[in-house]
Amino acid sequence: MKKKNPFLRRSLCSLLIGLLIVTAAGCSSKPVDVSKKTAKVSETSVVVQSDAEPSVSESSVWKPGKANDQSSITTEPSSSKAEETSQAEESSQTADPSSDAPSDPSQSSADSVSSEITQSSAETSKGSVFDLPEEYQDNGIFSAYYDDAYRYLSKMTLEEKIGQMIIAAKPTYEASELATEYHLGGFIIMGPDFADKSKEEVQSMLSTLTNSQKVPLIYAVDEEGGTVTRISAKPQLSPHEFQSPRVLYKNGGMAYIQSDADEKASLLKELGLNINFAPVCDMSDNKKDFIYDRSLGQDAKTTAGFIRIVTEISQSKGVSVTLKHFPGYGGNADTHIGVSVDDRSLDEFREKDFIPFQSGIQAGAHLVMMSHNIVKAIEEDIPCSLSPNSHQLLRDELGFTGLIVTDDLGMDAISKYSGDHTAAVAAVLAGNDLLLMNNSMVEESFDSIKAAVESSVIDEKLIDHAVLRILSYKYMTSVM
Repeated sequence: MKKKNPFLRRSLCSLLIGLLIVTAAGCSSKPVDVSKKTAKVSETSVVVQSDAEPSVSESSVWKPGKANDQSSITTEPSSSKAEETSQAEESSQTADPSSDAPSDPSQSSADSVSSEITQSSAETSKGSVFDLPEEYQDNGIFSAYYDDAYRYLSKMTLEEKIGQMIIAAKPTYEASELATEYHLGGFIIMGPDFADKSKEEVQSMLSTLTNSQKVPLIYAVDEEGGTVTRISAKPQLSPHEFQSPRVLYKNGGMAYIQSDADEKASLLKELGLNINFAPVCDMSDNKKDFIYDRSLGQDAKTTAGFIRIVTEISQSKGVSVTLKHFPGYGGNADTHIGVSVDDRSLDEFREKDFIPFQSGIQAGAHLVMMSHNIVKAIEEDIPCSLSPNSHQLLRDELGFTGLIVTDDLGMDAISKYSGDHTAAVAAVLAGNDLLLMNNSMVEESFDSIKAAVESSVIDEKLIDHAVLRILSYKYMTSVM
């Protein structure tokens, strides 16, 4: 029998150890994490941070004893993540002086390959950004999802894109067929849709509708409290009817507002709803005003605090808010039944009405609803919902980058103000992303928008930009 060669055995052991060191060295290089560009947010898109790292200075969101002041609206970006990233990169680029690993050509080769893979991965993660047209790169609240949305948008037909802009009242029958035929973006669920349904039946109704569509639907509801309660007025769905902000504040201040916002958002989320067409940012102190009962009934500063709290709490629960009715309803008449004209100056709006909207926008509100009021200081004889100047004001001066939605396009206030176009075409031209309408208007609205694009009355890029925002919103909130 041959004797084992000790030299050979030591050589093999050394070789194995060397290979293990090379492998470990190659694995130590961390690849670029591209998941952040495509990861979906399952429960929330606006995170209310802990007391240790507050997102809002002197926030009263989780501390009802503290006063709401306008200075608390400004957010301070945290630098901790940036510092951690910088330290990690510096650490990965610095050799470990205590390492006993030998200098080996094979190790250099492994490091080189790892470096090439990391660089390639980084280039891949950045490459898709260049596919997105420059005019769409606005660093908006949905911008982390623009790449995903744009890739999907690029494969859509004109008909599919137009349909995404329509939010229709859910019909009693054949809702799935209507959504499929016109590629609808979503439904607003009205009071009768909840009648005599249990929570499980509402959940089943919405999930069945969603599963029938190529692009999942979004579901909105009007649940302001007080005179507008589509859900909580149904005792089988809620133990009590939600009170108006005015009553809540009168009885318990911001602590009651907080508790109500939390309970309301939790209920909507449980049922499968994505959007609440609330809170009301409008201010009124005159009992004769149409909007009086639906408003907080306080000054601009207090109303701004109310809006911030509701926005942060609701969206932290996964239910998007809608700030309404921009630029501020004031003491105007009911636009459901007629025309309302506002003679106030733009400075008056800036000093008062804009403040609650600005508070909600800074808190990350996902949607803003346009009023049907004619504000002469903005556009002489056009309702704000159809006014390009109103939309430009909201985008450019107030810095809103989320979804702009019309009030109901079937209201009498706008039926005579769309010129030679349908209300839907006029609304698209004005700059709305989502068009809210009765289901009886869907066919005419869809066909008229398509005809307007084909005849170059509407630039298809205007449709594309709106749908980019809509799809980005759906990706961010895990609808898609």
